[in-house]
Amino acid sequence: MLSKLFHAFSSQRQADEQAEKYRSLIRKEAAIGGQLFGPIPKGGRREFFCLDVRTWVWHEEWTDKDGHRRTVTTRYDVRPNGILKAQDGQPYRPVTPEEGRRLREAARLYMQRVKSELYVA
Repeated sequence: MLSKLFHAFSSQRQADEQAEKYRSLIRKEAAIGGQLFGPIPKGGRREFFCLDVRTWVWHEEWTDKDGHRRTVTTRYDVRPNGILKAQDGQPYRPVTPEEGRRLREAARLYMQRVKSELYVA
């Protein structure tokens, strides 16, 4: 009975450690991705990353000229028949062909940078 309890705690600890490693890698990838689009304004934050096999996320925070904190989060859902986009909880809608090309180029650059800067052998 005690060994089963110990095994359950050990398994949970391993799962928690794996989840934290995954979150840490995503944060590092997001920081690399955020740099693809030029300098990040002072006091701002920008992230761009691949969440899963078909979801890309762009998140940006900044302070506007009136001193108000602004935040925009965009999720791209890449599907076989096109790319859908949702911003800040709004419904998904198709992207324009031009935005699709820009996303594809950003994803290509992201993969190159992440591979060379984070997953070097």
